[in-house]
Amino acid sequence: MALSLGAIAPDFYAETTQGPIRFHEWIDGSWCVLFSHPKDFTPVCTTELGSMARLSPEFEKRGVRIVGLSADAIESHEDWLDDIEEVTGARPTYPIIADGGLIVAKLYGMLPTAADASEPRTAMDNHTVRSVFVIGPDKAIKLMLTYPMSTGRDFGEILRAIDSLQLTANHKVATPADWRPGEDVIILPSMSDDVARETFPDGWEAMKPYLRTVPQPT
Repeated sequence: MALSLGAIAPDFYAETTQGPIRFHEWIDGSWCVLFSHPKDFTPVCTTELGSMARLSPEFEKRGVRIVGLSADAIESHEDWLDDIEEVTGARPTYPIIADGGLIVAKLYGMLPTAADASEPRTAMDNHTVRSVFVIGPDKAIKLMLTYPMSTGRDFGEILRAIDSLQLTANHKVATPADWRPGEDVIILPSMSDDVARETFPDGWEAMKPYLRTVPQPT
């Protein structure tokens, strides 16, 4: 069954570059980003893992745990870490899941269940294992993105989306297109004007009856 927004992220046990984890226990009430790769030593993925390593402090500020995944073995991951550091100047300190058996890739709908891990597989065979899942403290999936192998991921955009997700989880607002932290937000249409007056006593700007904007709540 395909995963959907709001579904509980599947639990699993896996070996990682930082030891074994039971995923739900490892999340431990935090926000989490799980991002995947089709094989080790692939060029775009090498740059992505380094980019995420450089941005790790920004994720930590937001209480977000990072975990990578690649469809190869631990020994291969360890060698790849050296390349990542050499190429990007940053070495991942977050765990990277060893998924040579394709168990997690299949569990998360990134590969068909019929995919055979016993056969030699290329990165192109696993090209759909390039997803990002943002998972909330309730272990529910809040965001899903899948990129082609030729397009490197923009983890600054993932941070922006997390800022929105965390804000809107705590306030009855939504964020407009191209929103950045500190900019105006939208009052949820499910909130009546009477309730909105109590929640936002300083009022709002009504661009349309269904589009009411207010300064970002703190």
